[in-house]
Amino acid sequence: MVSQEGSTAGPSRKPDPPVVPTRHWQHMNILVVEDHSAYRLLLGWMLQKLGLGHELAADGFMGLEAFTRRPFDLVICDCQMPFMDGYSMASAIREHERDQALNRVPIIALTANLQNDSPRRCHKAGMDAWLLKPLTLEQLHAVLMRWLPGSDAPQAGEQTAPVASWPTRDTLVATFGSDVIVDQLLEGLLVEAWEDLRVLRHACSAQDASLAAERLHRLVGSLAFLGGSDLEFTAVQLMEQVRSGEVASHTVQMELFQARLRVYLDYLASI
Repeated sequence: MVSQEGSTAGPSRKPDPPVVPTRHWQHMNILVVEDHSAYRLLLGWMLQKLGLGHELAADGFMGLEAFTRRPFDLVICDCQMPFMDGYSMASAIREHERDQALNRVPIIALTANLQNDSPRRCHKAGMDAWLLKPLTLEQLHAVLMRWLPGSDAPQAGEQTAPVASWPTRDTLVATFGSDVIVDQLLEGLLVEAWEDLRVLRHACSAQDASLAAERLHRLVGSLAFLGGSDLEFTAVQLMEQVRSGEVASHTVQMELFQARLRVYLDYLASI
């Protein structure tokens, strides 16, 4: 995580709006599989704060046993765990669902490093999305709003519908020459873009215009590399606006851009 050391002087920032639990969540249950005891407790506290029932498991074997014993509405699992890691557990859950003809439950990967736990690797294991550590209540709430049943979220396993101008697997292979090269390019681009998005979110929260402009500049390069996305033009506009003013005056545009970018990156991870 990028450290923001130095003076705390500057314009005061409005506190984030409180996270309000969704009423129908009180009837849902989340399985959390995390080998780090402090993170297990933190996630349990966050889920309780959001009004969600939950069960905690310390490794993949325990998580798989819990999943086969009782129904859950969503699974959050760490990628790197002893005995059985998150990838093996996710694959085993998908196999169990197929064998028992069960509905596909969303699985959210929890990782501290997308270089080791790449979006493509998560997707191939049967995971639907991911959360980056360190995790905030607001970030967890946003992911749950997207993936829990009853929201306007895509169904688990459903790929994000592409915009007509977005690149497809076929067009990328035609451009870069082979599936292997496309996989390598997408993996590297996604790792960098997700990290830039995370830092951009932090910069907006801290109202750091310089850092926000820097990360927008990096994202412009990532978006321009593949082409076919109007997000590049939006990022350029935002970068110019942030450089000439305060981050706070462009909060709505910045949040909309970040939401659209997350959808686009999810799409790229799925092709």
